[in-house]
Order: sequence, then structure tokens, then C-alpha cells
Amino acid sequence: MTQSRTAIEAVFREEHGLVVAGLARYLGDLELAEDALQDACVAALGAWTEDIPRNPAAWLTTTARRKAVDRIRRTRNLQRKYEAIAQTLANVSDETLDEDIISDDRLRLIFTCCHPSLSIDARVALTLKTVGGLTTVEIANAYLVPETTMAQRIVRAKRKIRDAGIPYRVPGDAELPDRVHGVLAVIYLIFNEGYASSSIDAVRRPELAAEAIRLATIIDQLLPNEPEVLGLLALMHFHEARGTARTDEEGNAVLLDDQDRTLWDQGHITNATTYLDRALARETPGPYQIQAAISAVHIEAATPSDTDWDQIAALYCSLRRHINSPIVQLNHAVAVSKATDASKGLVMVDAISGLDEYPYFHTARASLLKELGRTSEAIRAYEQARDTSTSDAQRRFFERRLDELR
Repeated sequence: MTQSRTAIEAVFREEHGLVVAGLARYLGDLELAEDALQDACVAALGAWTEDIPRNPAAWLTTTARRKAVDRIRRTRNLQRKYEAIAQTLANVSDETLDEDIISDDRLRLIFTCCHPSLSIDARVALTLKTVGGLTTVEIANAYLVPETTMAQRIVRAKRKIRDAGIPYRVPGDAELPDRVHGVLAVIYLIFNEGYASSSIDAVRRPELAAEAIRLATIIDQLLPNEPEVLGLLALMHFHEARGTARTDEEGNAVLLDDQDRTLWDQGHITNATTYLDRALARETPGPYQIQAAISAVHIEAATPSDTDWDQIAALYCSLRRHINSPIVQLNHAVAVSKATDASKGLVMVDAISGLDEYPYFHTARASLLKELGRTSEAIRAYEQARDTSTSDAQRRFFERRLDELR
């Protein structure tokens, strides 16, 4: 039983999105597809006690189709739907898993889960559940909400897809760029929760960051040579390269200038550079590519003093033409202060609005004020940073900065 359960768990995690995507194409109902797969997994526990099928994903797909038909048969008001689906399934070879069909199915599933009519929280949860294969408990734990809350969020999202008639399809050429950006935004949200966690007691959640990279890798396989997909992969790998160095042995945050650069992961750096080179070769710059290029400049510097801040400031200027958000403005201001002087950076920072509840806005002000010798103002800014933080690890960092100033 242990061997079969392990095999099922491995298939469920690795092939979940593939199997659900194929089922959803045949059934036209995402919730029914997931329920049928669950039934198939239960059946596998009994059937795989001695021999595990050569192709477990195909076995689960075939069994889930039959379980779906059984479910529909038991529901009288779906009789017509059953007849249409049963006729479709009757013409499908049980062992066929055509690669082109798989690619189309997974793309349809991803774009459905990330449809703009769903709330962003629903998109994140549904993507992790259906494409990533994470359990509801795992997603709830990752986002620090009760399991029942997350389960309700996922159920509501599935029902909205069904009731609103959200199409299970890949967008047409005209709408594809915007929709791809929406998918990437969902993946980057997942990554950011892993890279800079909002958790009370953690600086980073590496399991979520890894899942985001895995999801983006799937997108790259399904939509090869899309520049912004490559740019996002490069950006995430550059960030993850610094992951271990971002915390000390006690779990406290370590800023970029204070990090031990020998701890930076060369494997992630190599991956990031490869993705960025592929993206730039397409000569279609976008926000994720520019952010990856900024990270590359930081990575290339042997020491903090070697950082080419003029280039970083210029890249942020380019980024603002794509995304002129307050956070991008803040990062641009910090880069300008490094490239020129703190007083110019402070003028830019003080002109930004909408970041009063963002702790790193106050941290940036505090750092500039300290550099300008305005210690009492810097202390107040660090206190604001501490008071707006939701993370114990962040608050410990801000307290250390306050202790230094006092």
C-alpha cells in the first residue's frame, strides 16, 4: 500500500495539471474533472497494490473518464450532457496521450484558471490547485488562511467559471499578449509570496518560490520563446540565486549590500542568464526582461561598490515606461540616489504617494535621511517601517537598525 500511495502522490503532483486539463477538455466542467480524478486516485489505491501501470497518468485519465460518466449517470438533470460526453469518450483511445493535445489542454487550463473575470486571490488559488497539483491544505498553509476558507475560495472560482460560461480555450492572437501577462502576473504573485513572505515568522517561503518557477517553466514549454515568459523565468532565477544569503543563521533578513556573495547559487545564476539571453534575442523588451536585466547588473558586481548604479537607474527609467507604479518609482529613486547623491534620491522618494503602509518605503527614506545626517528623522522613519510591517523577521531587522542609530 505504501508503494502505491507514493506512486499516486507522485503522479498527482507531477501530472495533476495534465490529467485535469485533458478531462476538462472532454467534460467541459472543471469541477467535474477534478472530482473524477479524485475518484480515480481512490480506485488506484485499490488497483495498484501489486503492479503499478507503465503509464500511471494514462491509467488515471482513463479511469477518471469512466468515473465522470458514472457521476453524470447518477445525476438525472445532466442526462443530456452525459449522452454527449459519453459519445465523445467512446471515440477516444484509452492509451492515447498525444503531445499536441496535451499542450493545448494545459494551455487552456492555465488561461481558464487565470481568467481576468476571477479575483486575483481566486486565480492564484485555482492555479496552484489545478495546474500545480497542490492540495487545499498546502495552499491554505502557504497563504495563512484556514483550510475551509481556501476550499470555499476554490469552489467559488470553479462555479464562476461554470456559471459565467468562461470559455475553456487559448485566447486568440489579438488578446493573447494581455492574457499571457495576466498569467505571468499570477505566477509572479506566487513567487513573491515565497521570496518575500508576508508570513509573521518567515522572511521567505522557498516551496512557493520553487512552485512559481515550475509553473513558469511549464508556460515556457507550452509557449516557447515568448520574451516575457523568458524574462520572468530569468528574474525569478536571479532572485532565487540570492535566496540563501538573504537570511542569517537566526532567520533574520540580510540586505543585498550585506550579503555574503559567495553564497549566491551559481546554478540559478546560469539558468537566469540563459533565459535572459534567449529573451533579449527576441528584441521585444518588456517589464519582466528589464527587471531581470536590473538583477543581472547586481549579480555581476563582485562587491556592492562595484555595482553599476548608472545602468540600473537607466533601466528603471525604461521600466517606468512600462510600469510606473509607486514601488517602481521608489526603486528608481533609490537607484538615482546611489548613482548621484542622497539628497536627489530623497526628493524623488518624498514625491511618491500611496506607499504609507509599505515598510520598505519608510526604510528607503530612513537610509537616505541617515546618509544625510538627519538622524532623528531617520529614527522616526525606521519606526514607521517597523510599525507597518506584518513580519516578525522584518520587525527584528528594523529594530536592529534603530538600535544602531540610537
